[in-house]
Amino acid sequence: MDIPLIEQVKIQAQVLVPLVKALQAELGEERANAIVRKALGDLYRKYGEKWWRTQGARNLGEKVASAFEMFAAGDALEYEVGTKTPDALELNVTECRYAEFYKKIGAPEPGFLLTCSADTDFFHAEGFGAVAPASATRGGLTSR
Repeated sequence: MDIPLIEQVKIQAQVLVPLVKALQAELGEERANAIVRKALGDLYRKYGEKWWRTQGARNLGEKVASAFEMFAAGDALEYEVGTKTPDALELNVTECRYAEFYKKIGAPEPGFLLTCSADTDFFHAEGFGAVAPASATRGGLTSR
């Protein structure tokens, strides 16, 4: 049974949000965030590389669309598809339940750090090609 990513994020947040807040209090927000981004960035790039290798010979636009469907599972995102070609995919996120969840628990900034900013690392993994994501809370996703 696959657990939608949104549910995984909610479980992880129970541990990671207090950890991030403690690091920020001890080290300062800038230093703590840099450490968290480095640790998670490497992890998310590895996830992206593994995911990319499983996608077969489909074109970049289809692969990015498939990845976005994974992020949207469990009604996590509502979005509109704009341009969709073999080399590009434009999406406009109209509702993001990841952001809503973090706002509800009083942690929008740690939420952006832990979840939303992962888009960049995932989509810049080896093999994806030139992809320029914007997080779900800050706009759409464009692959070029």
